[in-house]
Amino acid sequence: MPHILVVDDDSSITSVLKRGLAFEGFSVDVAESGRSALTLARDRAPDAIVLDVMLPEIDGFEVLRRVRAADHNVPVMMLSARDECRMQLQGFDDGADDYVSKPFSIELIAARLRALLRRRDLDAPAVLRFADLSLDTGTRRATRGARDIALTTTEYEVLRQFLLHPRRVLPKHLLMDRVWGYRHEGSDNLLEVYVKQLPQKLEDVGERRLIHTLRGAGYVIRET
Repeated sequence: MPHILVVDDDSSITSVLKRGLAFEGFSVDVAESGRSALTLARDRAPDAIVLDVMLPEIDGFEVLRRVRAADHNVPVMMLSARDECRMQLQGFDDGADDYVSKPFSIELIAARLRALLRRRDLDAPAVLRFADLSLDTGTRRATRGARDIALTTTEYEVLRQFLLHPRRVLPKHLLMDRVWGYRHEGSDNLLEVYVKQLPQKLEDVGERRLIHTLRGAGYVIRET
């Protein structure tokens, strides 16, 4: 289930977008200021962002620039009540992937988000790397240095999520949604089994730890 961050200071708009996108098959987080948007983008790693231009504290263009500095790949769709060419050009120059003027239809937003996510998947690098760890998404071959690592299908999917979001904290529910696509009884325990198995394989010959558990927050892949 794709995870979308919706950023707008108008609660009526965020409410409509949250309900409508959930109906279209997305999970949705909402932020009503630029500062809270940056915090959520850092801590909960969205698959795409729907971002209003006019925001309190930090405006949408500055949020976009900071998001781009941290993550070049996350698709960002800008929203604005002002259908001005100048503003659209600024958004695209700052790194926006799409621009939609208000008022809008939920169906249009959902369709364009799906298109952005498809394009992101096509543009994703064939080999994901972090430190001395590599994952070839074509052959599904994992290596650490010169050592091959045998992964099950689910271990591969969990590791791919970590490598797509290096140094980003991934909450348990987010990993469950992205790997299994649903929640069920005992899901946290199931995820913990795989997150425990992965470091055992990645550190089989004494390599330094890369996957870390952050109590109460989730998991992260980082150097220390």
